[in-house]
Amino acid sequence: MKIALLRQAPLLMLPALFPLQLMAADNASNTMVVSAAPAGSGLSELDTPAAVSVVSGDDMRHAAPRVNLSENLTSVPGLQIQNRQNYAQDLQISVRGFGSRSTFGLRGIRMYVDGIPATMPDGQGQTSNIDIGSIDHIEVLRGPFSALYGNSSGGVINVETQTGQQPTTLEASTWFGSYGSWRNSVKASGATGDGTQAGDVNYTVSASRFTTHGYRDHSSAQKNLGNAKLGVRIDDVSTLTLLFNSVHVDAQDPGGLTEAQWKDNPRQVASNVTLYNARKTVDQTQAGLHYQRQMSENDDLSVMLYAGERETTQYQSIPRATQLQAGYPGGVISLSRHYQGIDTRWTHRDTLFTLPVTVTGGLDYETMTEKRKGYQNFVGNDLGVQGDMRRNERNLMWNLDPYLQTAWQFTDKWSLDAGVRLSTVNFDSNDYYVTATDPDDSGNRRYHRWLPAASLKYAIDNSWNAYVSAGRGFETPTLNELSYRSAAQTGLNMDLKPATSDTVELGTKKRIGNGLITAALFQTDTQNEIVSDSSYEGRTSYKNAGETRRRGLELGLDQQFGENWQFKAAWTLLDARYRSNACGTDSCDGNRIPGIARNMAYAGLAYAPEQGWYAGGDVRYMSDIAADDENDVKAPAYTVVGVNSGYKWLVQNWTLDLFGRVDNLFDRNYVGSVIVNESNGRYYEPAPGRNYSVGLTVSYAFQ
Repeated sequence: MKIALLRQAPLLMLPALFPLQLMAADNASNTMVVSAAPAGSGLSELDTPAAVSVVSGDDMRHAAPRVNLSENLTSVPGLQIQNRQNYAQDLQISVRGFGSRSTFGLRGIRMYVDGIPATMPDGQGQTSNIDIGSIDHIEVLRGPFSALYGNSSGGVINVETQTGQQPTTLEASTWFGSYGSWRNSVKASGATGDGTQAGDVNYTVSASRFTTHGYRDHSSAQKNLGNAKLGVRIDDVSTLTLLFNSVHVDAQDPGGLTEAQWKDNPRQVASNVTLYNARKTVDQTQAGLHYQRQMSENDDLSVMLYAGERETTQYQSIPRATQLQAGYPGGVISLSRHYQGIDTRWTHRDTLFTLPVTVTGGLDYETMTEKRKGYQNFVGNDLGVQGDMRRNERNLMWNLDPYLQTAWQFTDKWSLDAGVRLSTVNFDSNDYYVTATDPDDSGNRRYHRWLPAASLKYAIDNSWNAYVSAGRGFETPTLNELSYRSAAQTGLNMDLKPATSDTVELGTKKRIGNGLITAALFQTDTQNEIVSDSSYEGRTSYKNAGETRRRGLELGLDQQFGENWQFKAAWTLLDARYRSNACGTDSCDGNRIPGIARNMAYAGLAYAPEQGWYAGGDVRYMSDIAADDENDVKAPAYTVVGVNSGYKWLVQNWTLDLFGRVDNLFDRNYVGSVIVNESNGRYYEPAPGRNYSVGLTVSYAFQ
């Protein structure tokens, strides 16, 4: 029997979960061969016993603006990713319905960029620091095994950036689109040596600037982004990788619209939005250090260290009269966050009772200190300016998670992956703003959960397998969800409980020629699901909804045919419902969970040769989405079409890629995303009509 180790851990992501991917092969040989591929080489969609999709960086950049992950990531089944047209609130991303309630940023999923969490210890994340121009590949993990990453329920998104290699290459790219949008970027990558000798160095450095006037009124934004990755081979058995990232975002916040406003003029904003000049500024800088060492033929050590800071200032459109109420925290939010962490992992490969087995043990520690201040957004008659302080607190959150994961290869056909994680999340708040009308709201909470997961896989043949898996997920309230109570009550929302989800999944994968077809059937039952209670003037409070159930089917196809043709298709059926009353006096038992589409479909066809003319198109369908717990308000279903075409020249050491694209080809008027349970009825965030863009990328390789 011949067994191959497909790859070593790409930093923190799936190899921590599947420390070794075992592939049954070559029945003619009884020799066991274990070999490791370079870190960052990704994972096998076919052999991984879980619902996982891998999207290459080239696909993310192909004829695309390279600004948002939503551009070319919609082909992943089970992933609902929507551009709010609001850079003050980031993308709206959910996996199997988890994360749909988030009014800003990421929630319910874990995201990593080169092994550094883009999700804070409390479970809140963001995508603004991801440089699409430097992506090597993106891995999207859905289902039970995401539980082994701790504080999340829906899934894991791992972004790996490019590792520099020879020859040295310089690249410049520009893009211009509708609504005064443009992006300019530069990138340099290269290496000394082939990475196998002591002293070999590789590097990838990039910088970009994006500016837009915005589709809607009061939605302009600017973003400056820098990213760097430097790797050094220390000796024959160890490497060190230095990571650096910095982003600055300055964006206006257009807020949502009522149904009547959307139908009358989808580009408008509510009057108080401009009156108070709603906006947000974000500055984030982080650095990481990843050390890998092969301790012996059977043992590997990985240590990931990182630290960063994030400064956020947000001006909300909250009326002055509301802010003057006793205990109200104001209309300006000022956040200063410092975060750091370490993930240490040991992997051992051996045999037990003659069966190949791999055991990985690790300890993950993350901590975040937040200084949260609130101010009135007026001074006298001047609106949209910082006024008197109304909130001042220091919040500390940390999590300490030991974990153990194993992979067993019983026979050529059968294998078992199993693991457990003990997740401990601690929240502590110290209130420094105490007055006669605003009492001391200090408090603390600690949450514990055992998070087991297991998957049994059967290889029907070398190109077809089936698996069954089960696992438990754990999701604590974020700092933002704890920050506000409903019904204008003061203080922290300490009554919120963590949500616990149990998932069972049955899946199969089949390689067909140069393509892969996947199918996954799942059910997730959640206790104490955290959902939006109400959203008023940009401030959202949350509650526990009791029990919910998600049942779904995910189908995916990625097929290459001919020499230069590619077809991608995905369909997701997701029935997500309350199983208890989440509406207070009105019964919501059996209602759909808001923010989640029941059906999503994608189909894309591309003709993409290595050089010369290329073209492609895609169709996206989204069924209607409930916007409130009562299901009284829904965003209508829609179908949109996009087309692109371009020409690529390869001339000696030069590469030139010129393209144009049209999105929403038939000028469909639709709602791109919803704000769940918005108290003023401004649920809708409109998507742009037909829009155009052109781009040019020029690169030179020093050969």
